[in-house]
Amino acid sequence: MPIPRFVLFDMDDVLCRYDVQARAAHLAGLARTTPGRVHDAIWRSGFEGLADAGAIDTETYLSGHGERIGYVPSLQEWLDARKASMTPNIDVLELVDRLRRTARVAVLTNNSTLVAENIDFLFPELRSLFGADIYASAAFKASKPQAECFRQCLSMLGAAPQETLFVDDLPVNVAGAEQAGLLGHRYESPGALAACLRFHGLA
Repeated sequence: MPIPRFVLFDMDDVLCRYDVQARAAHLAGLARTTPGRVHDAIWRSGFEGLADAGAIDTETYLSGHGERIGYVPSLQEWLDARKASMTPNIDVLELVDRLRRTARVAVLTNNSTLVAENIDFLFPELRSLFGADIYASAAFKASKPQAECFRQCLSMLGAAPQETLFVDDLPVNVAGAEQAGLLGHRYESPGALAACLRFHGLA
């Protein structure tokens, strides 16, 4: 079995622990409403998904909060809320640090372009590990598990599907990657990820 030359990582709940409720609570404090109302208005409504898929631009995305929660956050307020929801997964980051000696590593996250553009504020630990290879789905006008999202990301990397291992916590995204021809691993724990890397000759 050929050893993968590229390993593509999801960000939320893989490279970091992501607490969407903390993010909703932060925005709720600004809007003087409840976290539940914010979650319904931004996430359950599908509005966040539009941003992830690049269907709306940054200005429309931020101003759209006003229509939905009664408050338009500034860019910095939005970033503060996003950062409050993220805790680096140190064990996984250490695996990535070792892995990048034998494979090219990259990030593909379902997020708006705001995340990739401000990653040094949101998640400063990533830059030294992944360099410029940090991609938000919105830049591709498609989101995981759509094949087009994977295709465009691999094109940016100069990678072929069959030489790329994709790691994500969501089964639907792993299945989408495998349907697009990539190797897939559903993230459950650092130990299981390390075992997967060993299986593929990467550790």
